[in-house]
Amino acid sequence: MGRVSRRVFGTATVGVLASVLTFSQASASGGPRGGRREEGAAGAAGPGNAADGLRGMWIATVANIDWPRQGAPAADAKEQLTDLLDAAQRWNLNTVFFQVRPTADALWPSPYEPWSHWLTGTQGKDPGWDPLEFAVEEAHARGLELHAWFNPYRVAMHADPSALAKDHPARTHPEWVVTYGGRMYYNPGLPEVRTFVQDAMCHAVEHYAIDGVHWDDYFYPYPVAGETFDDAAAFAEHGGDFTDLGDWRRHNIDLLVREMRERVADLRPGVPFGVSPFGVWRNRSTDPLGSDTRGGVQTYDDLYADVRAWVKEGRIDYVLPQLYWNIGYDAADYETLVRWWADVAEGTGVALYIGEALYKCGDAAQPDAWQDPVELSRHITLCEDFPAVGGNAFYSAAHVVRDPIGAMTRVFEDHYRA
Repeated sequence: MGRVSRRVFGTATVGVLASVLTFSQASASGGPRGGRREEGAAGAAGPGNAADGLRGMWIATVANIDWPRQGAPAADAKEQLTDLLDAAQRWNLNTVFFQVRPTADALWPSPYEPWSHWLTGTQGKDPGWDPLEFAVEEAHARGLELHAWFNPYRVAMHADPSALAKDHPARTHPEWVVTYGGRMYYNPGLPEVRTFVQDAMCHAVEHYAIDGVHWDDYFYPYPVAGETFDDAAAFAEHGGDFTDLGDWRRHNIDLLVREMRERVADLRPGVPFGVSPFGVWRNRSTDPLGSDTRGGVQTYDDLYADVRAWVKEGRIDYVLPQLYWNIGYDAADYETLVRWWADVAEGTGVALYIGEALYKCGDAAQPDAWQDPVELSRHITLCEDFPAVGGNAFYSAAHVVRDPIGAMTRVFEDHYRA
């Protein structure tokens, strides 16, 4: 997500934007950390259950997009984080999505994975404090819900295993890893991998008073021209009766989603599990059930995530598609996609929120619509015409603070001022 991992949408392509004893142990005793809230505070239908719906922002930690400045002393890092939460409170937001497992490492003392590289510059180095615990406490003190944002399968933004912490699971289990596009990923086709990544995420779910569990658009990696994601051996061993590789990959992701939701519900009843997918499930030219778009990437076909089925069958509690295009954009019109997702979610019991590209506002590389400070406010106005849409979230926190071209000010004045 963001300038490292969010995607620029084109008619034919989508490119990346700039996108165990040796580990510190977490105590398994006591209740959740970070200021325990009453169970089910967020509600099973999803976050932001105030009368005004979800008003959210993402805090991205991969590549230090929003937080922290890498290597900052604990006091400075805490101040930086509270500044972001203060901004959310000033703009009358009610939910933050805090990235706590960006690259198969952790922003809390995990018994499964090392401390995150993005905290200190050295993976496995103890920062001397617990960022997730601090974030939960400070968010709750401001009346904000905090959803722990995990990336299930991304291991590293590079392809060098020796650069990982010495006891990183990807080094002790190199057979779990697929190198693709200059990065490393866990292989979703291996049952032991699926179990491990759930164990790693569920540790935080169990031990911290988070208000939700959040995944973004990364399942299988985005396609890279001229490269093949090498899971042929896993398919041969675990493919069972599947004859089509794509169907088997989607089945692997379906299992991950189903199992994780069940585990979250067991560990923290009432805490919602949601997904923020790339905004195009399938183009109508590919599938009559798809949207009237011309997406170079389709979530179903390229990331092997059948998000439409998850919504229709109630497998997730909320869906927050990333609709990062302007109203009237020819290849992927914002209104067309809001209407499509609203139709999908209607009557399912799955809450629908819309992800907004605040980071595009004022960017000279973007179409003219993004130079208009009213564009995002128009998005919120449009969403209000769809009863199925329960709110919006903004990417990302640094831009919420920066308020490019006054776009966030206009959203606040038009929609969020108390």
